[in-house]
Amino acid sequence: LAHANEHLRRMTDRYILVQDRNLPLDMQVIDTWQGGIERSVRNLSGGEMFMVSLALALGLSGMASQNVRVDSLFLDEGFGTLDSEALETALLTLSGLEQEGKLIGVISHVPALKERIPVRITVEKGPNGRSKILLPDYS
Repeated sequence: LAHANEHLRRMTDRYILVQDRNLPLDMQVIDTWQGGIERSVRNLSGGEMFMVSLALALGLSGMASQNVRVDSLFLDEGFGTLDSEALETALLTLSGLEQEGKLIGVISHVPALKERIPVRITVEKGPNGRSKILLPDYS
């Protein structure tokens, strides 16, 4: 949780993850914008849950990197639940990881991501259940 909170703090000053006192394998969030009230992560909105999940994934990645070098992170969806401000925060976080030398892969259908991610591999649905992969043109 400490590693995840470091990443979460970079995205928002609103939440702090803590261990649930009654269910040690569950988590709670302290909502600093609501007077420090503690509540279940299950009560977070889709966008809030995405940021917490991203922070947890980055925290685990950081812990694993202490023993094994982890240079890649792939995210599958979740961006569709974000409002424009949360999307910007998530993209800035991912951009910061890229600056640290990490390879970030994003699987998404969100149009705003197409504009922000310069290198894309596109999968187009084709007939008879077959799809076509379109690679970037570097010429």
